[in-house]
Amino acid sequence: MVLNVYKCVLLGGNLQQCPRRFFSASCRRLQSSASSLFTEEQRRQRESVGRIEKIEIRYLGTPTDTTLIMNRGLSTPYDCARHIGEKYCRYSALALLDSNTPWDMRRPLEESCTLQLLNFTASEPHIANKAFWRTCSFLLGAALQKAFKPEAGLFLHSFPKPSIKSGSFVHDIALAREGWTPTVHELRALSIEMIKLSQQDQPIERLDVSSELAQEMFADNPYKREQVPSISAQNNGQVTVYRVGEHVDISKGPMISSTGLLGKCTVAAVHQVPRNSADKLSLYRVQGVALPVGLNLNHFAYGILEDRAKKLNPAKMPNEPYEESVAEQVA
Repeated sequence: MVLNVYKCVLLGGNLQQCPRRFFSASCRRLQSSASSLFTEEQRRQRESVGRIEKIEIRYLGTPTDTTLIMNRGLSTPYDCARHIGEKYCRYSALALLDSNTPWDMRRPLEESCTLQLLNFTASEPHIANKAFWRTCSFLLGAALQKAFKPEAGLFLHSFPKPSIKSGSFVHDIALAREGWTPTVHELRALSIEMIKLSQQDQPIERLDVSSELAQEMFADNPYKREQVPSISAQNNGQVTVYRVGEHVDISKGPMISSTGLLGKCTVAAVHQVPRNSADKLSLYRVQGVALPVGLNLNHFAYGILEDRAKKLNPAKMPNEPYEESVAEQVA
C-alpha cells in the first residue's frame, strides 16, 4: 500500500496481492466525477430560483448593526460579509441566524432573519469550534484520497459527529491491506497534505441533493451507497454533501467557510478497527488534532494535544450496524 507522497515507501511491509475487485479505481477520476455532478446540480438549483425575491437581513455585530437587502435563495452570509468588510469574509467561520441556527457561510439564505458572524476568538466559540472539528474530519478524507495510490484499495467510510472533549477528529476508512501500521514519516506526509489544503484557502461548499443523485455521486463507494438510504430517510429524501476542490463527501454540517481557517495540524494516529465477518476490507480509524488559524500554542502544550490525539477515539465505530447509529456515525 503506497502513499503518493512517498512513492518508494510500503505501508507495513511489502504489498500483498489483493483481488482486483478490492482495488478502488483512480481516486482522482472518481473525485472529478462527483465534483462534476455537484457543479451541475448546483447550477440547476441556482437557475431554478426563478423570479428573484428580496429578503431583509439584520446584521448584528461590529463595527455596527445594519440591515442588508439580499436575494432569497441566492445570497449567502459570505455575500453579506462582503458588504460589511473584507476582514469579515476572511475570518468568519460560520453564521448564526436568529441567534439559534448555525449556518454555512456559503449556503444561500432562505428567509429574512438576523445574522451574526462567528469566529474562533469570540467569548463563546463552541459553535464555531464544533464546525471546525467536523471540517477537519472532512478535510482529512480529502487528504487521504490525495495521498494514497489507487492500488491501496482506499474507500472513505464515514466520520462521526465531532466531540472536542475526545481530543481528536476522526475519519474512518477501508483498505485492501490488513495490519497497516503507518510510520512516523507517513503520518507526517498526511499532515502535510492537510497543511497544503490550508495554504490553498479553498472554499467549502454545501449542497442538498436527492437520494438518487447521491447514489450516483458515490457509485463506486459501497459504504456511501449503503449509508445514503438511511440518511435520506431522516432528511426528507435529501442528502447533504460538501465539496472542497474536487473532493465530495456526505455530512450534516455545518462546516467552516474555507480551508484557510485551518492552522497547525497533525495526523496523529491510525487504529485498526475489528471488522464484521461480512467485511472484505480492513477498517481503520485515522485521527488528528488541529488549531484554527491565528490560535498559537507553544511546542510543549501542542505536544500534549498530539499525545492525547493518539488515543483511540471512542466515537461510534464503522463496524457497528449503520441504521442503528446513523446519527452518531455521520457528522
